Amino acid sequence: MADTAASDDRLADTATLEPGDRVRPSVAEPMVVAASGAVGGPVGEHAVIGRHWFWTPLRVALLLSVIALSLGWLGKAACAQQYDTGNGQVALDWRANRPYVALCYTDVIPLYSAERLNQGGFPYATSWVENEGEPNETVRYMEYPVLTGLFQWANAKMTQGWVSMASSGWLPTALPVVIYFDITAFWLALAWLVTIWATLRTARKRPWDAAFIAVSPLVIVHAFTNFDTLATALAAAGVLAWARKKPVLAGVLIGLGAAAKLYPVFLLGALLVLCIRAGKLNVWGKTALATVLSWLAVNAPFFISGTTREGWWQFFRLNSIRDADPDSLYHVIARFSGWEGFDFGRPFGESPVWLNTVSAVLFLIACAAIAAIALHAPRRPRFAQLAFLVLALFLLTNKVWSPQYSLWLVPFAVLALPRWKLLLAWMTVDALVWAPRMFYFMNDPKKGLPEEWFLSFVVLRDVAVLVLVAVVVYEIYHPARDLVRAGGDDDPAGGVVDNAPDQVVIHSRKQDALV
Repeated sequence: MADTAASDDRLADTATLEPGDRVRPSVAEPMVVAASGAVGGPVGEHAVIGRHWFWTPLRVALLLSVIALSLGWLGKAACAQQYDTGNGQVALDWRANRPYVALCYTDVIPLYSAERLNQGGFPYATSWVENEGEPNETVRYMEYPVLTGLFQWANAKMTQGWVSMASSGWLPTALPVVIYFDITAFWLALAWLVTIWATLRTARKRPWDAAFIAVSPLVIVHAFTNFDTLATALAAAGVLAWARKKPVLAGVLIGLGAAAKLYPVFLLGALLVLCIRAGKLNVWGKTALATVLSWLAVNAPFFISGTTREGWWQFFRLNSIRDADPDSLYHVIARFSGWEGFDFGRPFGESPVWLNTVSAVLFLIACAAIAAIALHAPRRPRFAQLAFLVLALFLLTNKVWSPQYSLWLVPFAVLALPRWKLLLAWMTVDALVWAPRMFYFMNDPKKGLPEEWFLSFVVLRDVAVLVLVAVVVYEIYHPARDLVRAGGDDDPAGGVVDNAPDQVVIHSRKQDALV
C-alpha cells in the first residue's frame, strides 16, 4: 500500500513523471504506428525514452505549434496586403472580394475601425451611431467582454506607438491596421502556446496528445480569426491549476477567462457534479467564489462607472437581441424545412424571446443529462470528459456558433478522447466549413456558393461533434475502453477528485461489473 501511494504521488505531478511512464504514440496510437513506418517503425520496447538534452515533448509541441501558427498567419496575411491607390496613398487591399476568395477573412482587421480603435477612444466609454437617420439607427459601443475589449484597446495603443516610432525612422512602417493585425496576432499566438503548455502539463502520461493538437487544422484556420485564444489559454491554465490541487488559483483563472469569453464559467458545472460525487463541495465552493470575485474585479469598475456602464452592457444586450446565426442548428432547420423560425416578424431591436428561451432550456436539459450520467456511471467520469460534453452541447444548442468557437473544444477533446484518428476527422471537417462559408458570404451569385452547400458542411460538423459526444459517453459507461484509464491514471485533470472515493453515486451492482 505504501509503495502504491508513493507511486500515485509521483504520477500526480508531471514535473516528476518518469520518461518511461509516458504513453508512446508510435506504439499505442494506430495512426502514428502506420506513419512511423517511413522512419523505421515504432520505438523499440527497450528504447531509452526521454533522455534527449533538449527535445522534450513540451518543446516539440511548442515548435509544432509555432509552425502551425505561422501557417495560420500566412493564411490571414493575404487580407493584410496594401496597394497603391494611384495618388501616392496606400490602402488595404480588400478589392474583388479578397477576404472571401483568398479565405483569409479575420475579424481583427475590420474591427480596428468598426470598434473605433483607430480613433484612440477608451472602450465602453466611446460610442457611435450606426445607420444614422434610418429606422434601425443604433448607438453602439465595444461589443466584447471586458478583457477582450481591453486587449483590443491595448493593441491599438501599441499600434499608435509603433506608427510614431516608424515615422521617426526607428521601425519599418505600414498601414496602422496592418500593424495592429500583426501585433494582435503575436499575442494571440502566445496565448495559444500557453494553451498547449497547460494542456500538455495536464495530460500527465500522454504529453504527445498536446503535440497532436498543436498542429490541428482548426488552429491553422482560426487562431487569428477572432480573439478566442485568450480564453482558451486562461481556461486551460485554470484546468491545470485545478489538476495541481490549487482550487483558488483555478477559480481566478476561470473567472478571468469568463471576463474574456463566457464559456470558461461552464467548467464550474462539470466540477460541481464531480465534487458532489466525491464529497468535495467545500473545495468547489472555493473555486466558485474565486471565479466570481476575479470576474467582478475585472468587470465591476466598468459597471460602477457612469461613463462606461452603458458600454459595458453592450455585450449582453447584443447577445440578447441576436438572431440565430447561419452556423446554428436553428437556422439549418429553418432553411431546409421552410420554417420561418422563432419570433418571425419581431420588430427591430427586440429580443427573440422564444429562440432565447428554447436555446437556454435545451442547454439546461443537456446539462441535467450530463449531471445524471456523471452520478449514474459505474465509475466517476473524468473532468475533461464532462467539460467536453458541456461545451459541445452548449455549442450545439446555442443560437450562435461562430467558426472560431470550435477552438474551445480542442484542448478538452484531446484530454477527454485521445483517439487521434477520430479527432483528426472532426477537426478536418470543422476546419473545412470555412471554405463554403467564405464563398457563401461572398454573396455573389456568379462566384459564390449557394447557402445549401455551406449548411451541408455545418450539418457534417455537427454530426462529427455528436459522434465525439457519443463516444465520450460510451467510454464513461465503459471505463475500461478509456485510453487514459487503461494507461493507469484515474483522472489527470481531476485535482482533489483524482482517486477520491465516491460519496454520492446512483448505480446498480450490475453496473459495478463494468468497472
